Amino acid sequence: MRAVLTWRDKAEQCIYDLAFKPDGTQLILAAGNRLLVYDTSDGTLLQPLKGHKDTVYCVAYAKDGLWSPEQKSVSKHKSSSKITCCSWTNDGQYLALGMFNGIISIRNKNGEEKVKIERPGGSLSPIWSICWNPSREEHNDILAVADWGQKLSFYQLSGKQIGKDRSLNFDPCCLSYFTKGEYILLGGSDKQVSLFTKDGVRLGTVGEQNSWVWTCKVKPDSNYVVVGCQDGTISFYQLIFSTVHGLYKDRYAYRDSMTDVIVQHLITEQKVRIKCKELVKKIAIYKNRLAIQLPEKILIYELYSDDSSDMHYRVKEKIVKKFECNLLVVCADHIILCQEKRLQCLSFSGVKEREWQMESLIRYIKVIGGPPGREGLLVGLKNGQILKIFVDNLFAIVLLKQATAVRCLDMSASRNKLAVVDENDTCLVYDIHTKELLFQEPNANSVAWNTQCEDMLCFSGGGYLNIKASTFPVHQQKLQGFVVGYNGSKIFCLHVFSMSAVEVPQSAPMYQYLDRKMFKEAYQIACLGVTDTDWRELAMEALEGLEFETAKKAFTRVQDLRYLELINSIEERKKRGETNNDLFLADVFSYQGKFHEAAKLYKRSGHENLALDMYTDLRMFEYAKDFLGSGDPKETKMLITKQADWARNINEPKAAVEMYISAGEHVKAIEISGDHGWIDMLIDIARKLDKAEREPLLMCAYYFKKLDNPGYAAETYLKIGDLKSLVQLHVETQRWDEAFALGEKHPEFKDDIYVPYAQWLAENDRFEEAQKAFHKAGRQREAVRVLEQLTHNAVVESRFNDAAYYYWMLSMQCLDIAQDPAQKDVMLDKFRHFQHLAELYHGYHAIQRYTEEPFSFHLPETLFNISRFLLHSLTKDTPLGISKVNTLFTLAKQSKALGAYKLARHAYDKLQGLQIPARFQKSIELGSLTIRSKPFHDSEELVPLCYRCSTNNPLLNSLGNVCVNCRQPFVFSASSYEVLHLVEFYLEEGISDEEAVSLIDLEAPRHKRENKWQEITSNNSQTLRLDETMDSVGDDDPFTAKLSFEQGGSEFVPVVVSRSVLRSMSRRDVLIKRWPPPLQWQYFRSLLPDASITMCPSCFQVFHSEDYELLVLQHTCCPYCRRRIDDPSP
Repeated sequence: MRAVLTWRDKAEQCIYDLAFKPDGTQLILAAGNRLLVYDTSDGTLLQPLKGHKDTVYCVAYAKDGLWSPEQKSVSKHKSSSKITCCSWTNDGQYLALGMFNGIISIRNKNGEEKVKIERPGGSLSPIWSICWNPSREEHNDILAVADWGQKLSFYQLSGKQIGKDRSLNFDPCCLSYFTKGEYILLGGSDKQVSLFTKDGVRLGTVGEQNSWVWTCKVKPDSNYVVVGCQDGTISFYQLIFSTVHGLYKDRYAYRDSMTDVIVQHLITEQKVRIKCKELVKKIAIYKNRLAIQLPEKILIYELYSDDSSDMHYRVKEKIVKKFECNLLVVCADHIILCQEKRLQCLSFSGVKEREWQMESLIRYIKVIGGPPGREGLLVGLKNGQILKIFVDNLFAIVLLKQATAVRCLDMSASRNKLAVVDENDTCLVYDIHTKELLFQEPNANSVAWNTQCEDMLCFSGGGYLNIKASTFPVHQQKLQGFVVGYNGSKIFCLHVFSMSAVEVPQSAPMYQYLDRKMFKEAYQIACLGVTDTDWRELAMEALEGLEFETAKKAFTRVQDLRYLELINSIEERKKRGETNNDLFLADVFSYQGKFHEAAKLYKRSGHENLALDMYTDLRMFEYAKDFLGSGDPKETKMLITKQADWARNINEPKAAVEMYISAGEHVKAIEISGDHGWIDMLIDIARKLDKAEREPLLMCAYYFKKLDNPGYAAETYLKIGDLKSLVQLHVETQRWDEAFALGEKHPEFKDDIYVPYAQWLAENDRFEEAQKAFHKAGRQREAVRVLEQLTHNAVVESRFNDAAYYYWMLSMQCLDIAQDPAQKDVMLDKFRHFQHLAELYHGYHAIQRYTEEPFSFHLPETLFNISRFLLHSLTKDTPLGISKVNTLFTLAKQSKALGAYKLARHAYDKLQGLQIPARFQKSIELGSLTIRSKPFHDSEELVPLCYRCSTNNPLLNSLGNVCVNCRQPFVFSASSYEVLHLVEFYLEEGISDEEAVSLIDLEAPRHKRENKWQEITSNNSQTLRLDETMDSVGDDDPFTAKLSFEQGGSEFVPVVVSRSVLRSMSRRDVLIKRWPPPLQWQYFRSLLPDASITMCPSCFQVFHSEDYELLVLQHTCCPYCRRRIDDPSP
């Protein structure tokens, strides 16, 4: 650091205080009773201000005003002693007061004392100057204190002292910080201004004066200092902080904050700070050594490890001695000091081992490496002499002498060339051995050889960076600063105080080598750092120059496997003895896309077939024809086929088809035509082909089917005689008539036709037809399986009407299968099971609709009968989907409505033991309560009558749907579920169904019917009954006599009739269920012939005739088996 006087002036009286305008353009001084305003740029006195009658001791520029407009007066507070100085904290919250009695008082804005600091000297050490550090980067507010005990101290806002007192050896009169708080100025009785670090380390003198210094300040945001003295002198200085630094390869060490050293790794950007706590004067760095010169000693540091990226330094040696030198150099075991013309070599212990005296001033010195303890130094003198000195040798070696003074030096990596920058800014390069000047370049201020490449150097000057390779022209690019190192593709540049590593692509010198076909040298340059494009260009140039080793390395860099494979194949061929470079070069040209050049080389080397293959692969058929042999038809066909392939790939399918046909490639022609839907083209090809050409014809048929032209497909199948495919075609296109006709001629295809036909019918809900088709195909099991799945789906989806119908269908299918004696028993069990399920689901359909839908479609009596029927039928397992809750709920509701209170109460009681849905909960609970208010009996009108024994059965029958007295099963109407006046009878053994029918058909004479009252008297009752059937079923009727049975028996005794009884029956009174084999027919006698009953001839369900007619009118079919009324078959 050095101070340069900018201007000086002298006032008539003592300068007690001064202040800068916040922007630094003006300076105001307190000189006696006057104020003087100066221009800081040149020291011009702008104006003297008068008005004060007494001495002015303090001046300041306002930044944001002292008082607010509302505040009329200044608040005043007493102090214990005379206040000599004061300072506000940065945020304006606290005021520090320095007092004559040696006490520092820190107060808040209201004047309340928060901290009191008592100095050791007490009243003998008045506090003469204090100042808060203005830095915004400090975490705590720091107060600097200077007292007349000749001490400088630092305190935190809390009053805690930072560090120890620093002795000044003079009485301080003024103290001020630089704008950012990094330095402190102190002046006083020693008649000079001293510069200190913010920690109180003295750095040097700013300017010596002739009298006490009363005030000193720093111009805002600058390095200018103004000093005011007792004798009225005003001095304005500029402080110049010189750069202290050192560089070795990629490690750069420089001074920071005057007392710290920062070592920066230029590649990894790592930094480490070494705090010296004294002024750093010189820095030198070499390999793992770092030397730092302080005012009274030299510190030598070493790295902890040999790792190239290690940044941890430790002190190796200390040389406690004061040295005066211009330059400092460190080696592995020595320190080199340069003083004017003299060089001194000292060991790390401080012992001088050697000294060299030069003829002229030493201008440049650099360590150029060597074994530890024997390093070489490159020294440049002002007289132009350049020397080489070894630290273990007393004799300097003169390398060469030039006419101009040396400014900068560097030696190439192999020690063969020397680059010099002289005082005329010329860069000169010499051959060290011959002393010959190889070349020189103007406009240079520094130079550096590339440490990784012998023939490359760079130099800077005039705002440009210049890179020179060998003797080629210089490549320039803009760069500010000085070049200090060149390693690979990185150039280390010092600009002002900062060092940076600039990445410089080495493209320009690489191309200079390429232009001269110097491939290996170009590769070395590329390794320093070029772009991928440059690598590829190098690879291509080397390949064309048949420099395969360099090309391989370059292609490896860009990871181009294609060219690497080419190089490997060429090298393999060379190993096998091939030496024709034209052929190798032709392969290279073909890879590069230079096809015509490649073809010429192929032809010149006698390999026309390779040119033909190349042009054919490239679809350049016109050029390929020039290399065809003597009209060989195979080659011509091959060429046409490849041309067709190409036409196909470039979306010229029509042309491709024609070419394929002419080349005999019918399959490819058919494939293209089919993919594009060209039916006409396919027809033409199919009709031209011979029937022996099966594969292309099958492909034609496939495309005809795909393009929805089954007629042409059938024609093609017939042409080749493929009947199986023809059957499949008819089935796939659902042309059943043609399929059936073909099946009639060829029975072996019956399964192939009827099975898919049946599946198609089942998918289209045509189950009866599907059953017949499955039957025809002998696939009863498939029919049953399909129906079972449909039935299950209907139950799961709560379509119970459909479920009943499907179960009936299933039962009939099982009955059909039961004709097979092997499956008879199993299938008859299934038949009865499915018949039972069909009846249950048919009845439950009404219950489900009643409970789920808002409106009922059935009479209360019907719902009552159905729920009773279901309840009596569900004595064991409950089928899937049928809810006992719904059934009992319906029974309870309808029983209550119809007066069957006892049954209703029973239903509600049963419901209490079941899991009831929330929607029924309230209704069932209310019904259970209200039914208690009803009489505990059922309406007699609802009691069912057994038409065999005339017994009134209870509404709740523990035996199920049979009479409690005679055990005769009830016959229910399939619509209203009332008990019908039908009694089943059986034939005597030996009477066949045909004979029985013929006997019944013999019309017996009928008695005249009369309407009359009948009186019946029993043991304990007398009954009067109006009986319309008295004559028809009177005692003279043989059938009536057969109705009798043994009272009290628990077994059911069926009614068995003889021929005479059959003969007495009327055909109108008998219903016959004519079940197909192996079932027996069932016979029923109507006991009320005038009450008409209708039986469906298909499902054999019985209805009241009026109900049946109404339902048939509604549905146009039987409500149970869905047999249409216009269907003549039973």
